[in-house]
Amino acid sequence: MVFRKPPDGGWGWVIVVVSFFTQFLCYGSPLAVGVLYVEWLDAFGEGKGKTAWVGSLANGIGLLASPVCSICVSSFGARPVAIFSGFMVAGGLMMSSFAPNIYFLYISYGIVVGLGCGLLYTATVTITCHYFDKRRGLALGLISTGSSVGLFIYAALQRELIDLYGLDGCLLIVGALSLNILACGSLMRPLESSDSLPPEKTCVDKVPDQYFVYHEKEKTVEENISILEKGYVDEKCANNMPDYKQDSILNKNVLSSINVNEKDTYKKKVVEQTNFCKQLAKRKWQLYLNYWEETVVLFKNKVFSALFVAILLFDIGGFPPSLLMEDVARSANINEDDYYMPLISIIGIMTAVGKLTLGILADFKWVNTLYLYVTTLLMTGVALFAIPFAKSYLTLAMLSGILGFLTGNWSIFPYVTTKTVGIEKLTHAYGILMFFAGLGNSLGPPIVGWFYDWTQEYDTAFYFSGFCVLLGGFLLLLAALPCWNACTNQSSKLPPNTYSYKVASSA
Repeated sequence: MVFRKPPDGGWGWVIVVVSFFTQFLCYGSPLAVGVLYVEWLDAFGEGKGKTAWVGSLANGIGLLASPVCSICVSSFGARPVAIFSGFMVAGGLMMSSFAPNIYFLYISYGIVVGLGCGLLYTATVTITCHYFDKRRGLALGLISTGSSVGLFIYAALQRELIDLYGLDGCLLIVGALSLNILACGSLMRPLESSDSLPPEKTCVDKVPDQYFVYHEKEKTVEENISILEKGYVDEKCANNMPDYKQDSILNKNVLSSINVNEKDTYKKKVVEQTNFCKQLAKRKWQLYLNYWEETVVLFKNKVFSALFVAILLFDIGGFPPSLLMEDVARSANINEDDYYMPLISIIGIMTAVGKLTLGILADFKWVNTLYLYVTTLLMTGVALFAIPFAKSYLTLAMLSGILGFLTGNWSIFPYVTTKTVGIEKLTHAYGILMFFAGLGNSLGPPIVGWFYDWTQEYDTAFYFSGFCVLLGGFLLLLAALPCWNACTNQSSKLPPNTYSYKVASSA
């Protein structure tokens, strides 16, 4: 479908507001799962690596299913997907309150809630990109701060609810709050197409008319009777045959005509239905072929290929602090009386500041968003290396704020993807990239937890995390260098609707 020019305002600001609250409501609890993580450790008595799977699945499974989420949004639209996903998130949170063991949480909290969040994230990002072009960076920055504000508020809210109503009551109340996603989703009005043509027909409607001949042929029996009756009157006047003979001949002709037409109609129905099924099968197969051909074309873009490696390594190393920072402080024997604010809340509020700041920077013509994104990756790697040296609440709080701000690069990631592959391929490309991001989110916290179970300290785990993020940043920087682009552009041309990053280019 070809959309009309993005309005960069109007109803688009309503989309921004409801997308903000959608991400606030769906991601508040999964991102602040570090508060629940400590409670689950005490409640079920499992290892840190095993328990960390709950939070990692909740934040990773939706991204792993991003290709499916993208297909759902493309097929059904953002509004139906958002409403359906609201039921998933609320239901999963409420089910988790009745969890008898950690394995039940893998399904209720990890898979159900995680998949609902993934669908909502894809829906909000896609519809926002359709409504904004010149102000896309600002719009994406605003909606992405919803999850960060949710992390900031839900970290304190869940801790307070646990103190008042226990872990089960906390999850029930948080699940009830998530039902407000349904109201937000109902306001996600799709952008109208650029032409005045009626909506595209479904595959069944697009089948040529000759495949539906049998619908008209069902009426031929009555038509033949009326035609024969008319012929009977004319023939009677012309030949003056006796009435009883003409009646008998006419009856025989009518019966034989009816039998012949019924047999022909049945045969045509079988043939035409067979052709109809073949037609649909060919169309479906062609769609699958086109999908994989477009995927291959995307990976021929060196920047896109480096981007998927970078996002995978970034999520392996950069996501664990938001889940495990509270346990890091407890393992460092920091007195709870020294806590002025939960570390997860600091990460959340600084992530909101980072998303908004980086989103605004991305709209400046003199800023290259790819290099800006690479800078955030390299700085995140350095901050992760510094965590093992933090032995007080103040230093951990400072590092939490720095990591939170740099994690705000999520707001410019859709912007970078759009400039790399074009708005027409955004949904397809973003789904692939989010799959690898989800893989990193799912593997990161358990790996860090296993490192702790193995070494009984977090130092080695965060050295590993920092190395992963730095490696991804350097690979993406190498792919974006002007000399590398010049070499690759001579050997092969980029496919249509792609964007080649150069030093002089502005994102």
